[in-house]
Amino acid sequence: MQREAMQYDVVVVGAGPAGLACAIRLKQLAAEHGRDLSVCVIEKGSEIGAHILSGAVMEPRALNELIPDWKSRGAPLNTPAGDDRFLFLTERKAYRLPTPPQMNNHGNYIVSLGNVCRWLGKQAEELGVEIYPGFAAAEVLYHEEGQLRGVVKGVATGDMGVGRDGAKTDAWQPGIELHAKQTVFAEGCRGSLTKTLIARFKLRDGIDPQCYGIGIKELWEVDPAKHHPGQVVHTTGWPMDSRTYGGSFLYHMENNQIAVGFVVGLDYENPYLSPFDEFQRFKLHPAIRPYFEGGRRIAYGARALAEGGFQSIPKLTFPGGMLVGDTAGFLNVPKIKGTHTAMKSGMAAAEAIFESLADESVREVTHYPELLRQSWVWDELFRVRNVRPSFHWGFWAGLVYSAIDTFVFLGKAPWTLHNHADHEALKRASDCAPIDYPKPDGKITFDRLSSVFLSSTNHEENQPCHLTLKDAKVPVAVNLALYAGPEQRFCPAGVYEFVKDTDGSDRLQINAQNCVHCKTCDIKDPTQNINWVVPQGGEGPNYPNM
Repeated sequence: MQREAMQYDVVVVGAGPAGLACAIRLKQLAAEHGRDLSVCVIEKGSEIGAHILSGAVMEPRALNELIPDWKSRGAPLNTPAGDDRFLFLTERKAYRLPTPPQMNNHGNYIVSLGNVCRWLGKQAEELGVEIYPGFAAAEVLYHEEGQLRGVVKGVATGDMGVGRDGAKTDAWQPGIELHAKQTVFAEGCRGSLTKTLIARFKLRDGIDPQCYGIGIKELWEVDPAKHHPGQVVHTTGWPMDSRTYGGSFLYHMENNQIAVGFVVGLDYENPYLSPFDEFQRFKLHPAIRPYFEGGRRIAYGARALAEGGFQSIPKLTFPGGMLVGDTAGFLNVPKIKGTHTAMKSGMAAAEAIFESLADESVREVTHYPELLRQSWVWDELFRVRNVRPSFHWGFWAGLVYSAIDTFVFLGKAPWTLHNHADHEALKRASDCAPIDYPKPDGKITFDRLSSVFLSSTNHEENQPCHLTLKDAKVPVAVNLALYAGPEQRFCPAGVYEFVKDTDGSDRLQINAQNCVHCKTCDIKDPTQNINWVVPQGGEGPNYPNM
C-alpha cells in the first residue's frame, strides 16, 4: 500500500503561534489580492494546543498587527497583567528587587497559550486553512530529479500501527505525503525535522550553537483569598547555586488559578542536578509555599525553550522551505517572552512566500530574513543578545554585566558574547557533589509519575520507541560510568532509569510512554547519543489550559 499524496501551495508543520500566524497571514494576503491559495497545517498533538506549554504572559504586539479586532472576536486574553514583582530568594528570605525594564508587563496579558492557539486555529479555519491535528511529520521529502533535485518537496507523516519489531499490525496505515511549493517548519523548540534540515543545508555554519532551558510548569487552583488576578511574580536565586542559570514565575490567572513554573538553563554543570526536583524544592520556600497551601494541583507539563537569542538564530531559508518561531529560536530571554516574536516571524514568512509564489522559478525565499531584519523583532533581539550569555560567568557577574549592557550601552555594546552547546557543560560526577532533595509530601511537592499522570500523556506501547539511541552501549559505558547517569535526573517525566539485570549488570530502561515531548534528553545528553523522533500522531501530552 503506497502513501497517498496531497498537494498544496504551502504546508506548515506545527500549529503553534508561529505556524498559525503564518497560515492566517497567507490567507489574509490571498483574500486581499483576490488569489486562490491552498494552505495546510499539520500538528502532531491530538488537537491544537495539546502540546503547547508556556508561562505565559503574552505581549499582544504581533496579534494587534495580525488580527486588530481580536478582542471583539473573543480571543482568550482575559487577564491583564497588573502588579509586577521581581524577587531574589535566599534559602529562607525573599528580597524584592527593581523589576528589569525588559520584564515590565504593562499592557500584556496572562494567558493559557494552548487556548490562544486553539482560538488562532479557529481564525485560520474560518479563512480556509486546512488543519489536521494528530498528524506527526516524520520525514522531510526532497525532489529527486530534474532542476528541482534536492529542493524540499514537503513532508510525510509516519506510518500508523507498526509493532516494536517493525512488523505491520492489523491496524497498519501508511503515512501521508504532503507536497508544497514552500514548506514552513514551525515545530517549536528543538524540532526533530529542523535538526535534519540544519545538518543537510548547513544552516548553523558560522552561527553560535543554540542553548536551551527546561521549563517545568504546574497549574494550581488556590484559595480565593490568596489569589490576585493579574499579579506577576518572578524569582531568581535559591534554589539555584550561583553557577546555574534559573528562576521561577507565578502568574495569577482567572478562576482562582495560578500558573507556577521553574526554568533551569541546560548549561548547568552538576550531573546530580534534577530540574524537576529543584522545582519541587522551590515551592517549599517560605515566600512561595503559602500560595499553594490548601490549594489543588490540576495540571503539569514540561518543555524546553531556546535561549540562545540573536547570535544563535540559524540561516532561516533553504530551497523549498524555511524556519519560523521557536524552532529557529526567537525567544527574548530577558523579557521572558517569545510568542510575539514567533508570531511576527510567521507573518514575515507568509509575506515573503506570498510574494515569491507568483514566480515559479523561485526555489528559496531569501526575502524572508530581509523582512525580519527590517522588523521590530530584529532590533528587539539584538538589544538583549548579551544578557543570557553573560550568565556563563556566574549569577552575580551576569547580573552586573546585564545592568551595564542595558542601562549604559542600551543593548548596543560594540561586542557580542557567545554561546556554547549545553551538553558540553556537564562535569564528571567525580568532580561534583550529589544533591539531597527532600522527599515529596504529596501536598505541595510531588513525584514524577503522579505529575506525568496530570499531563494526560499517552503513547501506544507496541510502536517503535521514539527515543532512539545511536549506540545502545553508551548509556552504561559512558553516561553512567562518568556522569552518574544524568538522564534519570534531567528528564522531568521518569522516562529514563538504570536498572539491574539478573546478572547484576546495569541497563538503561526507557519508559517511552511517559514522555511529555520536552526534548531535554535530546539536548542535554552529554554524548548526544539520544535522538528524539516523533511517535505516532496524536500521542504525547494532552495539556488542558496550559
